[in-house]
Amino acid sequence: MAILKHKNEIHNNTEGDAINNIASASSKKIDTNVSNKNKFILPVVLMIFGYLINIGGRIANNIYGLPFYLDSAGTMLVGVLGGMLPGITVALATNLTMYFFNSNSVYFGILNIFIAIFTVVFFRKTNMSKLKKIMIYIAVISLVAGGVGGILYWRMIGFELNRFNTVPVQFLQKLGLSDFIAWYLVNFIFDFVDKLLCATFVSLCLFVLPKKIWSKFELVLWLQKPITEDDERKFFKSNHYAWPLKKKIVVVLGTVSIAIAIICSTVCIVLFKQYTEDRHIELAESLVNIAVSSINPDDIEMYLSEGRDFESYDNTANMLFNLLQSTPEAEYIYAVKILPDGCHVVFDVDYERVLYENFGSVDPFDKGFFEYIPDLLSGGEIPPIITDTSYGKYLTVYKPVINQAGECVCYVGLDMSMRHLVVYDRVFFIKLISIISGFLFLILAVGLWLARFHLIMPINAIAYTAYNFDYKDEYARKLNYKKLSMLDIQTSDEIEGLYHAFLRATEESTRFFESNKHKVEQIENMQTSLVMVLADMVENRDQATGLHVRKTAEYVRVTAEKMRELGFYTQSLTDDFIRNIVRSAPLHDIGKIAIPDAILNKPGKLSPEEFEIMKTHTIEGRRVIERAIDTLQDADYLEEAKYIAGYHHERWDGTGYPEGLKGEEIPLSARIMAIADVFDALVSKRVYKEAFSYEKAMSIIEEEGGTHFDPLVVDAFLKARDDVFKIAGDFEKE
Repeated sequence: MAILKHKNEIHNNTEGDAINNIASASSKKIDTNVSNKNKFILPVVLMIFGYLINIGGRIANNIYGLPFYLDSAGTMLVGVLGGMLPGITVALATNLTMYFFNSNSVYFGILNIFIAIFTVVFFRKTNMSKLKKIMIYIAVISLVAGGVGGILYWRMIGFELNRFNTVPVQFLQKLGLSDFIAWYLVNFIFDFVDKLLCATFVSLCLFVLPKKIWSKFELVLWLQKPITEDDERKFFKSNHYAWPLKKKIVVVLGTVSIAIAIICSTVCIVLFKQYTEDRHIELAESLVNIAVSSINPDDIEMYLSEGRDFESYDNTANMLFNLLQSTPEAEYIYAVKILPDGCHVVFDVDYERVLYENFGSVDPFDKGFFEYIPDLLSGGEIPPIITDTSYGKYLTVYKPVINQAGECVCYVGLDMSMRHLVVYDRVFFIKLISIISGFLFLILAVGLWLARFHLIMPINAIAYTAYNFDYKDEYARKLNYKKLSMLDIQTSDEIEGLYHAFLRATEESTRFFESNKHKVEQIENMQTSLVMVLADMVENRDQATGLHVRKTAEYVRVTAEKMRELGFYTQSLTDDFIRNIVRSAPLHDIGKIAIPDAILNKPGKLSPEEFEIMKTHTIEGRRVIERAIDTLQDADYLEEAKYIAGYHHERWDGTGYPEGLKGEEIPLSARIMAIADVFDALVSKRVYKEAFSYEKAMSIIEEEGGTHFDPLVVDAFLKARDDVFKIAGDFEKE
């Protein structure tokens, strides 16, 4: 007795010391402002250093004419040490700066950002040997940056040869490769070597820096007690949400950013397209006006009747030809007299020559002009017309030639090719998307970085701490409060308010818990004893039951937990509900206490009359539990026991008993109990049958889904088969 007393004193002293130590630690408030200020210094220095490395590499490329840009080494180094946001920031800042030296650099910022993102993900998430990791890293970076970069360069700028790639490109062309393939392969090889040099530089830097100080360069913004990466992984590993907050933030930020990017891009492209078309229309109209002024209206009839024989015909035709030659996009210029039978050609000039042979011919109206024929016949003006034909996109402008009497004697028309506008639009689109994508990733990175420290980490810290609360004794409950207080969340917003409210609620609940502890224990002990007494009464009468009530209770538990894990009936499957149905499961056959022994323990098959009597055990069971509910207080879980006892023989298709309930009319607890009851009956040996194998019983349960059983409950039961088989096996050993 003295030894036991001594052990208890030691235990109490240990608990007291632990609580005092935690209280002492939690009382030391963390000045997050000072902590964050110090934490920002090294990351900012690292970003500046990485930025200067990139710029220095690019400047060296320009000064010494190197075949390698060397402008990714800083991005790689910052990504490995500082994380996603610093890496993306350095990548984008580098390309924006290089815009002042080479305007095309800004369009390749998205590739440098990809390098930053891939560097962070690859080096922080993969576990493999250093050399293998570096080689795979270089290969992927080169394939994407060099491959995609080459395509972007080709689409935006075109093929560009210099003193480094001219010879190898020409050599590959002699081997039979196309111009593009030869140029592309050579540039890919150069890019691979470029990334190899950058990665080698980064590896040397990491080798020189002690690994223990790597984490000091990471950009953090703690608004609570700082935690380690291991603790952070535990936070996220403990959360199995279908839609975690981080995913929602990514979706919201991504959706909004992409929507804005699409809207802005669409507006810019439409405006750019409209601007280029307007400029071409202005150019075409100015050319037509010059052509109109070059033609003497009074000579039109002479031109039509005599053609080249008229003295000024050739001079006017040559003037139109020279005018056409002044603008590369202009392909045809002509003068036609519009009559009801068609267009009578006065002059016809293309970009190569004057088509004298077309003089006097009559061309039918093009279908694109049908709606304007009345205006043309009346001598009115028509708007510029843009057509997209099999020959390409063309702009056509018509202007009337007016004589001194104010009459329209003919029209001068000009056809201007707009095929090149498609190329302009495509290049503009690629450049626009490249620029917007870079800023889009920066916005996402900043948003996620802020959300991590302002939302995700504080909420996960509270949730993880609360999830691991232990209520087994007074010491554990006090320890819960101390653990929560140590988080010291200082977000200065609603989350901090929620934290302090939760902290206060935890403290109050601990006190309330102690004041009600004795009463709750008495009630729970009484209820548990009642369940087991009633279950034992049935077990002692039914010789076939054995361990049936205990096994089915365990089957009910694992099935309900699996259903909640799969997201089935989540509003119903609360902790209290699962606990209640597990505690109530042993009472599912309590009504058999009213069944005569001759029927209950009959070794053979029951007659129809006997089976009708046996079916009444569901009604009797419900009545027994209803009487117990009337007698006992604080026995809410017996409500589920009533449903289980009364309806566990109902069937999903409505052919069960006692009331023929169908589908979700059957209480959820009874639908879960039905599967547990049938499975155990199948795998258990009876005087009238042998036991089925576990797999055979499972296949029968699966076949009965949608007829006998709720399909969702069947799905959860099948997916919990490992737990079910283990329970059955453990009970077989008893």
